[in-house]
Amino acid sequence: MTQSTDLDLNLLVALDVLLEEQSVQGAARRLHLSEPAMSRTLGRIRKALGDPVLVRAGRRMVPTPRALAVRAEVSAVVERARALFRSGRDTDLRTVERTFAILGHDMIAASLGPALFARAAREAPGIRIRFLAESHVDVPYLREGTADLEVGVIDTVAPEVHVEALAEDRMVGVVRAGHPLLEGEMTPERFAGQAAHITVSRRGRLYGPVDGALAELGLERRVVGSVATFPASLFAIRDTDLVGMIGSRAEPMAAALGLRTFPVPVPLPPLRLGLAWHPRHDADPAHAWLRMCVRELEELSAGRRG
Repeated sequence: MTQSTDLDLNLLVALDVLLEEQSVQGAARRLHLSEPAMSRTLGRIRKALGDPVLVRAGRRMVPTPRALAVRAEVSAVVERARALFRSGRDTDLRTVERTFAILGHDMIAASLGPALFARAAREAPGIRIRFLAESHVDVPYLREGTADLEVGVIDTVAPEVHVEALAEDRMVGVVRAGHPLLEGEMTPERFAGQAAHITVSRRGRLYGPVDGALAELGLERRVVGSVATFPASLFAIRDTDLVGMIGSRAEPMAAALGLRTFPVPVPLPPLRLGLAWHPRHDADPAHAWLRMCVRELEELSAGRRG
């Protein structure tokens, strides 16, 4: 960061918090400093890096490209230092103040979020959790430090990322109550041809695995549109005759809207859910706690669905 050997390593901790909060006020609160003191610290960081680090964008502050480039490295160095000083001692999670970002589909946040927030309030009240939506473009969120944990169908190919199998989910069909498709036997022919369909795709795709399965039977469904999230699809389905598909973990949400689900009458591969994180978090007790919570909450959720 600088050629000076007199660099105060506390600046790394401050930089880590500033990039996480993207706010002088928020960083000051986290580090128990006054705002003027935090502003002076930001000035020292800017001088050390030779970069503004955070710049004003309207009423917010946003990181510069240079800050984004060093964010993951700074976080890793700070975490290694914390692990060094924790060596041989137990970490009291009730005293930890951290913000974790979890990347995943909106249904992950809907199904795990309430229980995870409640558990954090009981066991680690200083930990805050941000759920990040998946992007329509592939970005190395874990490597760059934008996200601390990914939950869902993991498709990363980064060799250094740790991936752990979590559970399997299955897709089910969903329609409004009283939909004509619910009357009589659900055959592939009726499923494909009796009503128009809507897809869920962050990239706006109108074709998915179910279309491949139908094509093998010589069938084709009529897809009239797509939305980016499952909740959006459920509201569209509630007020139309459209047919949609959701993971079984979303069935409680569908039921809350008065919708009906049914088995899809074609063979589909299971959705293999997992956890993924960067190895810089391996020795972090707070991150290990977060991973444990997600595992245990998913097991409870799977038990209720089973």
